[in-house]
Amino acid sequence: MTKYLFTVLFLFGLNLSFSQSILGKWKTIDDESGKEKSIVEIYENDGKIYGKIIKLIHPKQNNPLCTRCKGSKKDKPIIGMVIIDGLEKNNDLYEGGTILNPNNGKEYKCRLKLEDGNETIQVRGYVGLFYKTQYWKRVR
Repeated sequence: MTKYLFTVLFLFGLNLSFSQSILGKWKTIDDESGKEKSIVEIYENDGKIYGKIIKLIHPKQNNPLCTRCKGSKKDKPIIGMVIIDGLEKNNDLYEGGTILNPNNGKEYKCRLKLEDGNETIQVRGYVGLFYKTQYWKRVR
């Protein structure tokens, strides 16, 4: 009996820890049109959080390039591009890094926060005191 109770508690704890993770695949939703745009995979590397575009939904062209990006990302394929860079966990927020908008090539300070039973992520990009927020949905 004790063995089964331990197993059930262990699996419950394991499930809870995975469900509260920001890591995984997220469907980006355009805040203006409400349309799905891409799938971003959020992952951890050396204790920091990153996100890369792994799929474009309804692209106008096959694997477009980031023509408006600057530096090493200029004219590179958008699929596979790291757009969330160097965030660190701070209580229930992930912040201290940047997010890139491949549509305009601009980089913004970034903050991520899990919401809605961990099925939605609030993505906020900042420039000074101004910010823009999107809500992405977890891909299952």
